[in-house]
Parts: sequence; C-alpha cells; structure tokens
Amino acid sequence: MHRTTTRTAALMLMLGLLTACSSTTSVVIDQGFPNVVYEPRDYRAALVFPPEFRSYQARPVEGTFIDMGPAQVELLGKAFRGLFTEVDVLTARAEAHPDTDIIIEPSVLEVQLSTPSDSYLNVYEVWIKYNLELETAGGEPIDTWFMPAYGKTPDSFMLSRTEAIEEATVVALRDAGAKLLLDFFRIPSVYAWMERQQDMQVVP
Repeated sequence: MHRTTTRTAALMLMLGLLTACSSTTSVVIDQGFPNVVYEPRDYRAALVFPPEFRSYQARPVEGTFIDMGPAQVELLGKAFRGLFTEVDVLTARAEAHPDTDIIIEPSVLEVQLSTPSDSYLNVYEVWIKYNLELETAGGEPIDTWFMPAYGKTPDSFMLSRTEAIEEATVVALRDAGAKLLLDFFRIPSVYAWMERQQDMQVVP
C-alpha cells in the first residue's frame, strides 16, 4: 500500500512538472521592419537604448515570455531616423555627442496580453506601454512622454499560441512606430523646444 501511494505521488509530481513545462510560452520577435520614408527635421538626436531595453523580455502573464528587445530597438531606431536628419544610437546618455540637440531614452512600462480565453473573442491582443524621456544635450528636461501601442491578430484561426502572440506584438510595435511619426513633433513641449531652437538660430 505504501509503495502504491509513493508511486502515485511520484506520478502526480511528474505530471505536474510536465504540465508546467507545457504551459510555458516563449516568443521571440524576429520580424524585420522596413526603413522609414519621411521628411526628417534638421536636428541631431541621441537615441539611448540601455542594455536592459536592448535585451528586454516581457512577461505579460504567468508562463508567457516575449523576447522583444532587439525588435523594438530596430523599430524605434528606424522610426527616429525618419524624424531626424542625424541619429546616434547609444547605450548611455553620457555618450551623447557635444553637438547633440535632443536626447531620447525610451523604456517599457508594461506589456499586456489578452487571449481568446480571456476576452471570449477569437483574437490575441497585445498592449505595449512606452515611456520616452526627452531632454536637451545639456541635461535640461523637455518632457516625459507616455506612448501606448496596440496590436491584435485578425483572428486566431490556424495560428498557434506562439504565432498569434508574435503577430500581435509585431502589429503593436508597428503601431508604436506609426505613432512616433505622426505625433512626436505634435507634443506641445517638443514643439515649444523646436521653437526655441529656431529662435536661437536667428539671433545675430
């Protein structure tokens, strides 16, 4: 009887471990993004991607990991190259060139995931909440800009969980790039900063 109980407990433990392993989803975002065709403003920007941003791995829910660091570095780098004539990609603000006009350091505040079992809809949804610290080369704060991005699959039909999460995340990243191109220079504090830059250039 004791042996049977021991074997049953061991089998249950193994089953639990296998279930835990099978419920883990690891997603790697390796989608490439095209270069941006836009009309950049004549400024030199320092785009700061710290190591933790470059290797960022989201954990939106228990057992789900989204490796999106390299993808977001590529996407944001290309978006900002569409906004400024010159962009230096750095790992720390202290590396900024003396002729830099603006320093931009993005960070991820949160990544959220909704699956068909959560929403009762046949789609996967991903929300990425970015924070952009903006300052002058002299360290004067310009703004802290909150930028949410959203992506979803058209439906989850014929997609595995991993494929669906990857697709929704790629759409969210593209949404972030589109928002940058459309809204960055509309930020009131950024617009005011550009006005000051222009005033400084015309002063004799």
